[in-house]
Amino acid sequence: MAGRFTPPTPTTRSTVRGGHTPVPRQDGTAPLDLGLTLGPLRRGPADPTFRVTPDGSVWRASRTPDGPGTIRLTVRDGRPEAEAWGAGAHWLLDNAPALLGAEDDPTAFVPRHKLVLATHRRRQGLRLTRTGLVMESLIPSVLEQKVTADEAYRSWRLLVRKYGEPAPGPETVPDGMYVMPDARTWTQIPSWEWHRANVDGKRSATIVRAARVAARLEEAAHMDPPAARRRLELIPGIGPWTSAETIQRSNGAPDEVTTGDLHLPGIIGWALAGDRTTDDEAMLDLLAPYAGQRHRAARLILLSGRVPPRRAPRMTPGDITAL
Repeated sequence: MAGRFTPPTPTTRSTVRGGHTPVPRQDGTAPLDLGLTLGPLRRGPADPTFRVTPDGSVWRASRTPDGPGTIRLTVRDGRPEAEAWGAGAHWLLDNAPALLGAEDDPTAFVPRHKLVLATHRRRQGLRLTRTGLVMESLIPSVLEQKVTADEAYRSWRLLVRKYGEPAPGPETVPDGMYVMPDARTWTQIPSWEWHRANVDGKRSATIVRAARVAARLEEAAHMDPPAARRRLELIPGIGPWTSAETIQRSNGAPDEVTTGDLHLPGIIGWALAGDRTTDDEAMLDLLAPYAGQRHRAARLILLSGRVPPRRAPRMTPGDITAL
């Protein structure tokens, strides 16, 4: 089908020294844009699990079902390639096509508004990533509940650096990269360390509850998106906002829309109808013509840069570490 990858035939691999595999070209004419495709996985400019190097390569450190691993993704002569190291190298290479959008079908998207059409034409290299890993998206999404992005990014950075482990690989692995902690470690973080990382008791308790059943939550990566979200929302503290933010990344879900967001309804309402007071219900009505592709439509609207003029000051960051 046009716009899809063909699963790769890996070349050499190793869980210790590293592996390398070419990811075949897309069938369509638009080249893959690594930044657009993998950008949602980056939690702030100093995310210790994500780096972009000057040559345009994207490095990710992940905790896979086989253990920690580091993967380097690049595009050479228009051809995406992946190289991985660590106990999770095989798993990362096997899942590299999905990570780069092999299971996404951008040809299914039909723009219905001029703004969306214009952005779609400018951003043809966008693919919806599928990581196949739930907890690595769920935990930072919980940290982002009810706080500013900068606050959440700092909390994620501090906790991963303190309780994670250095990313495996050669000397070329960018400095300061870490694999996030395993599930058991998340459950053992002392209350005062959550406090030092500016994470309140509600969010830390949610992460601990999720980590205790991490294996069951990871199964959601292989479910259809609505069922996957229901699985996550069985955990107290995980609601529609958090489940959508997680499943969009872990499952590559093109239709899962984030509701309950402070800004998204107003942005979409302003872009499509000139109404900055749009609520979740009205936002879903505006996105109804994109049924099956509503998440992609929302991504394109955000990428358009069309946002309502600011009327109020930014949300004031909190600091529970001062208490």
